[in-house]
Amino acid sequence: MDFNALIDWYIENHRPLPWRETRDPYRIWLSEVILQQTRVAQGLEYYLRFVERFPTAVDLAGADEDEVLKLWQGLGYYSRARNLHAAARQVAERHEGVFPTDYAAVRALRGVGDYTAAAIVSFSTDAPYAVVDGNVYRVASRLLDIDTPIDTAAGRKEFAAAAQRLLEEFLETVGRKGEGAGRYNQAVMELGALVCTPRSPQCEACPLGTACLARRNGTVAERPVKQGRTVQTPRWFNYLHLVDRQGRTVVCRREGNDIWRGLYEFPLVETEGECDFDALPLPVDGTDWVWRGAVRMPKHVLSHRIIHATFHRIELPDLTVGEWPEGWCVIPVGRLDDYAVARLTELYLSRAAADGAHQKG
Repeated sequence: MDFNALIDWYIENHRPLPWRETRDPYRIWLSEVILQQTRVAQGLEYYLRFVERFPTAVDLAGADEDEVLKLWQGLGYYSRARNLHAAARQVAERHEGVFPTDYAAVRALRGVGDYTAAAIVSFSTDAPYAVVDGNVYRVASRLLDIDTPIDTAAGRKEFAAAAQRLLEEFLETVGRKGEGAGRYNQAVMELGALVCTPRSPQCEACPLGTACLARRNGTVAERPVKQGRTVQTPRWFNYLHLVDRQGRTVVCRREGNDIWRGLYEFPLVETEGECDFDALPLPVDGTDWVWRGAVRMPKHVLSHRIIHATFHRIELPDLTVGEWPEGWCVIPVGRLDDYAVARLTELYLSRAAADGAHQKG
């Protein structure tokens, strides 16, 4: 295996990204959490925003959860943001605000798995832990022509062991000083992102091409193997966008263990299927409500759910009169931007603003 060729390729072709220019484990951790299920181009903006607002783990630990979620808005998978906040508090409480670089200590932080822990300690200190992300799965499956499904317990175990063997071989044989586990892990991940891509991989440009067993065996397009697809459950959300004549509206904070916990939204009525406004089981007496129309949003696809959402626009005389269900918060319409909302609600609000501008024009 020509590992020197891999490192040469990385030095020449890697994307210059700020988290690659630091050994600060806190900033590396931020980047890894943000980049999970996020494209680099999108994640970069969020990374810079978080670093500016929370330059240390102590700064993040002392923040209000609503502020963290608002800063995270648009990235999705909001449990990552809540875990990020909780882990920062653990660093403040258990490590006196200094982000740890010991693998076990990092792995013990909220939301940190094997991959993230390995990335943090190898990138910050060159600790000999192999990183196994989606790019590494793809490179290793093709390099070693492994046909074990990557989405099984057996597959995860096999690929973790294979990645660690490759790292150890690199550390034993690489013919230069100063190239440790961090550089190697970054190089393999970048190779998967830029060359060993899911579709139309550039095998001729691959620095490890001569050692690739899948290329030799003609199985590149078949690697990696996945066992099955995730079942996505459909759900029907009916939002009540209430506005009174004084320019106030109502938002609610999502609680419990459902999706988007901690984010804000308009009052929600969930039904078993598509439902017209007249048939909705309203949570309060709506005799003085004037229905102004509905906006049916395109289906909103999440990892395990497909959301079919309709926003009902409703006018009423005065939201400060009468009793509302617990959790309903009456706010000025102009303050909606102060609240962290899910991408679905953000898309609706953008559409509503555009509709309002069009009507004024």
